[in-house]
Amino acid sequence: MKKTLVSALATALVVGAASTTFAAANPFSDVPRDHWAYDAVTQLAADGIVEGYGDGTYRGDRNITRYEMAQMVAKAMAKENMPVSDRALVDRLAAEFADELNNLGVRVSNLEKHADMVQWKGKLEYTYTSERHEGEKRENKDNVVFRLEPSAEVNNHWHVNARLDASTSMKHDDAGKDKGDTNGSVTLKRAWAQGDYDNFTVKLGKMELTSDEGYQAPGAIVLDREFSGAEVSFGNAVKATIQAGRAKFDDVSDTPNYQGVGLHYENGGLVVGASYHRLGSDDLSDPTGEDRPALKTDKKQANVWEINGGYHFDKNVALTGAYAYNSDASKSKKSGQVSLEYKGADAADKGSWGAYLSYRHLGGASYAPTDDGALYGTKGIELGTSYTMWKNVILSAKYFKGKTIEKSADDKVSKLFGRVEFQF
Repeated sequence: MKKTLVSALATALVVGAASTTFAAANPFSDVPRDHWAYDAVTQLAADGIVEGYGDGTYRGDRNITRYEMAQMVAKAMAKENMPVSDRALVDRLAAEFADELNNLGVRVSNLEKHADMVQWKGKLEYTYTSERHEGEKRENKDNVVFRLEPSAEVNNHWHVNARLDASTSMKHDDAGKDKGDTNGSVTLKRAWAQGDYDNFTVKLGKMELTSDEGYQAPGAIVLDREFSGAEVSFGNAVKATIQAGRAKFDDVSDTPNYQGVGLHYENGGLVVGASYHRLGSDDLSDPTGEDRPALKTDKKQANVWEINGGYHFDKNVALTGAYAYNSDASKSKKSGQVSLEYKGADAADKGSWGAYLSYRHLGGASYAPTDDGALYGTKGIELGTSYTMWKNVILSAKYFKGKTIEKSADDKVSKLFGRVEFQF
């Protein structure tokens, strides 16, 4: 890798921030729902470190007391040969609930409640794609990405997060003589501060921008990128999200202003959502190619309306769908997808797997959709599957076969996507 990679990774590894504490004199008081301990215990439960309550379950849908939390932490502390990342979580929980653990007779040594700590996660992934357009030469790509995602506590409510990607093209990797513009480059993809409160969450910086239907197996049909700005979300059963900032697209020289509003509701097996997205830029009125929708000649903004829904018949099978409409597109105005989903690969569960079958139509409402399979300006069938070969090692594959939307019906398109991820 280039010196920039070494420098950037070295810089990332020295980041630190103060950890959160929650003081409560009464061990039987509830741990607040916005406390970081819930996320930590959920992760440990998924990894098989925490067994939960006495019956071996962990009910993450209700509040638990500090005493109950200390009981789970005590059992986790007795386990051996756990991954380094899980051990760090257990140590941090032990520091947080040291008083309760001491009351249980569990000795907590060499742990400081205010110790500096940064949590890390990341992955190494190899991706292969092969695209074929009717009458054109097949295009093959194979890329490697090394990703680091640090998260540092600032105080009881705030923490900072980042995503750092180092990428290289295997095709052009020839001992430093490659001509790829991004080969060996390091990019700060995301960097934001997040404040979690009882009734709302605030995010400031450069963060994920995924339209509401992004939870579906094929991904999002409107937006799947990043944006720089602010986001506020609030609500429980019905969650509302408000966003404002700027969103960069590869082929837009004048970075668009972005505003978005969304509603999301979940109840049992039912999921329903709706969102509105507005993009404004002088460059939007004059497309440079076919990578984004063409607007009406008198327009310099795009207004996209989206609805989505899904129903889980049981823990294995779900039917999902989404529809979006761009009122300012000059030709194709709509995008949509409908999918039948079965299970899914769980990184912590060796042998787990999943698959889906989807019809996707990525037309004029798709500005930056999830395009691992289907591409912008195409419609057709997408088939995907994923499999956990070993713990934290996931294989995934997708195949799309369809046609272009605006061109002749004879313009067939196909794409093969394969990926292996090593998560840590």
